[in-house]
Amino acid sequence: MPTAPRTSTLLTLLLLGHSLLHFTLGWVLGLSGDEAHYALYGANLALSYYDHPPLVGWLQWPLVALDAPDGVLRLLPEALWVATALFVFDTARRLHGLLVPAVGSADAAGLWAVLAYSLAPLLHVLGIGLVPDTLLMFFTAAILWQTLRLLDEALAHSLGAWLLLGALLGLAGLAKYTAIFAALPVLACLFAAHGAALLRRAGPWLALVLALALVAPVFIWNAQHDWISFAYQLKHGKGSHWQAGQVLVFLLVQALLYPLLIWGAAGLRHQVLGGFGFDRAQAWLLAFFALPFAVLAYLAGGGSSLPHWAAPAWVALAPFAGLGLAALWASGRRTLIYAFGGLQAFITLSLYLLMLLAGPPWMAGEAPDSQAPETLNPFTDFYGWDEAGLRATELARQHNISHLAVQNWTLASRLAWYARPMPVHVLAPDFDQFTLWTGPLPLGTSAVLLDWSQMAHQLPVGDGLFERCEPADTVAVRHAGRLVSHFDLYLCHGWAGRPAPRRRDDA
Repeated sequence: MPTAPRTSTLLTLLLLGHSLLHFTLGWVLGLSGDEAHYALYGANLALSYYDHPPLVGWLQWPLVALDAPDGVLRLLPEALWVATALFVFDTARRLHGLLVPAVGSADAAGLWAVLAYSLAPLLHVLGIGLVPDTLLMFFTAAILWQTLRLLDEALAHSLGAWLLLGALLGLAGLAKYTAIFAALPVLACLFAAHGAALLRRAGPWLALVLALALVAPVFIWNAQHDWISFAYQLKHGKGSHWQAGQVLVFLLVQALLYPLLIWGAAGLRHQVLGGFGFDRAQAWLLAFFALPFAVLAYLAGGGSSLPHWAAPAWVALAPFAGLGLAALWASGRRTLIYAFGGLQAFITLSLYLLMLLAGPPWMAGEAPDSQAPETLNPFTDFYGWDEAGLRATELARQHNISHLAVQNWTLASRLAWYARPMPVHVLAPDFDQFTLWTGPLPLGTSAVLLDWSQMAHQLPVGDGLFERCEPADTVAVRHAGRLVSHFDLYLCHGWAGRPAPRRRDDA
């Protein structure tokens, strides 16, 4: 089913426009806390890591080894975002041919699927910063595409097709633990299409062996570290006391972030399928969305689900939504498409503008000598960390100090990235990835301590803490003509080894 030249041109322009936007922002903004953390994976190669599987670090290793600038590192998520869009496009076209050959055109379904995908704000952000969810978006789209192809009895006899599926599943497992939610629908779809005869073929078993071989490093590393990563994920998944209200908040946020995809799915049901619906195998394809979304919604009740974790599920829904949007548009029902598309575009552009401005123009940081708590401004995350890291290493060299320290792991990631290769220690009793990388700060030693105004802590001086801390410097972060935050640096001496971090606003 060849793509029409006009469709190819429109798709190319759409993806080039978004890619240019991603590229520009990728060069202007500093790394976020999560990005810096996963970039450090690439600087500390291992079979796996405490909080996530290793692929997000392995992919960055060559560029990190070459000391590539942040903008070059961000070419990886930008390329993955485009590749994901291409899988979404072709999956929508294939679905059109299987489900609704008489309604509209396959190219229109593909274009609408990519448009709905490209207007979603969170999916955009994940196309700028490389995190495990960026990888899982790509692999979910690719696995859905390959599973759809394998519903065809002729292709199901191809050994190469099964090996490709096994490779995609294994690599997804190296990207994020929740890849299991993509693996289970694969089994349901293929068994529904081919039945028990599937078990008598060599291809599926070879795919399973390949997938397990690829994901084996995660199990080897965990076996060597007392299964700490699995224990952490299970504890994290349980969350705290379950509350229905938190589930409702999660669902509301998702509805605000993805209204066009939701409307497209509604259009698929009412405008496209009409009375005949899916066959069993095709119906199970929707589990690529429904299973992870349902699990994450439930986990949100315990406070252990973040909005962007559902991004791969929405990517899986995008091809189906493309079919619905194409049919709605062709039938003249365009008002809500304009409304929802405009809303998503407005949110996305507003988000990017706030990133570029480091928050609303009327929101300024407190002066360095102020004791008042600073208004929380998440858009300051992208500014000043390179300067603070450079100044911290300068102070350490000037005073013959071998260690840097912070009181929260999110501060450690950004400081460690911009101050590398100096060791950064987290002065907190909790176990985290830095416990494995640098361990606790040695007793009796000195450190340059960094404190950030957006997450200000009380000085760790007293019984079990440092003997004394002396102010060394302040790095004021100015952007768009105003002060947005500042970093305080201290020379701290005589660490006693019993950390008890306290936020300044808890005083």
